[in-house]
Amino acid sequence: MRGTPSTEHSHESRASDEPPSEEQVFALLRGVIDPELGSDIVELGMAKAVTVDSDGLVDVTIALTTSGCPLRAQIQRDVRARVGSLPGVSRVHLTWTELTQEEKAATMAKARWNVSQNAPDTEIPATTKVLMIASGKGGVGKSSVTVNMAAALAERGYTVGIMDADIWGFSIPRMLGVEGRLGASPEIGKINPIEMSVGPGLLKIVSMGFLVEREETALMWRGLMLNRAVRHFCEDVAWGEMDYLLIDMPPGTGDVQMGLAKMLPRAEMVIVTTPALAAQKVAVRVANMGRSNYLRVVGVIENMSAYVTPDGEEHALFGRGGGGALAADIGVPLLGSIPLDGAVALGGDTGRPVAIGEGPAADAYREIVELLVTEAAPPIEMAGCTARLLAAAEEALDAVD
Repeated sequence: MRGTPSTEHSHESRASDEPPSEEQVFALLRGVIDPELGSDIVELGMAKAVTVDSDGLVDVTIALTTSGCPLRAQIQRDVRARVGSLPGVSRVHLTWTELTQEEKAATMAKARWNVSQNAPDTEIPATTKVLMIASGKGGVGKSSVTVNMAAALAERGYTVGIMDADIWGFSIPRMLGVEGRLGASPEIGKINPIEMSVGPGLLKIVSMGFLVEREETALMWRGLMLNRAVRHFCEDVAWGEMDYLLIDMPPGTGDVQMGLAKMLPRAEMVIVTTPALAAQKVAVRVANMGRSNYLRVVGVIENMSAYVTPDGEEHALFGRGGGGALAADIGVPLLGSIPLDGAVALGGDTGRPVAIGEGPAADAYREIVELLVTEAAPPIEMAGCTARLLAAAEEALDAVD
């Protein structure tokens, strides 16, 4: 809340011989919560100064961050009520000012950090490595990368969840060749994901494609409904044990991205781009959004890199170096480059991911997954993990009962 410096006074409060100390006033101000940011005004750096006169006059300086915010009145009432209740306070005097740009950035960062530490409960186990597959713009093959990475992980024996959070542009069911309808389990009152075996592993899939009658159905939903849908995917799906959960994110930095960042603060991001400079520049925004929400960026995958002819000649149809440039720009590794391969499009159309076949693209996906599971984003270690120990303790108690 932002405003020009001004002063306001409260009605007289009870007085006492001993006015409070500045520390006592600051302690009470920790109970004043900014309703928009969800943290107290002392922790957020909005309570700038307190002075206490010998006659019991307490002066509190509060710096606001948003121009014309109606929540200013609520903060004012809370400060007056709390400080005015202290013995020895005769009057409360408020001085309003505004945070500098640097202070505002620090305040917002602190608020986002607090949100990340108080995430809501979900059905996604704490022992699951969550990877958000994100992109700055559409058309870079993000869904294809999600499907093929998941299939390659399952082929190695992992249990992998796929959450199709691209609510408008859902395409995961078609790319995997899976049909069906999501149904609820009466015993636990949760939605069961659609399951698909891949080699020794298993895919668990949730998508709007399993909730509409036809793939061509247009979902004309706005932000609130979109967030509600992905919240259901997190809270009301019986995911069960998984090694990985891959989330096919919508392109850009909109409501769904920010909502998921708050619901799943343990998640990490893999950013997909193409060799084109325009795609690389836009993708930087996605990395900045993730880091603003304290999400770790695992690395970059460059999709649609050079086309290689059967005789080994390369043709950079979409330019060169976009993935490497993006990785260097945001300070993360380039996990790999997926070449242009006709088998990728064919696999997506027929429901057989190229990653479980043969060819240049299949080899690239296997190399990326090898790097993921060994270095960049290995599965969460089960033995000794606090979450796993708690789960084991709960199972032991259930057995006793």
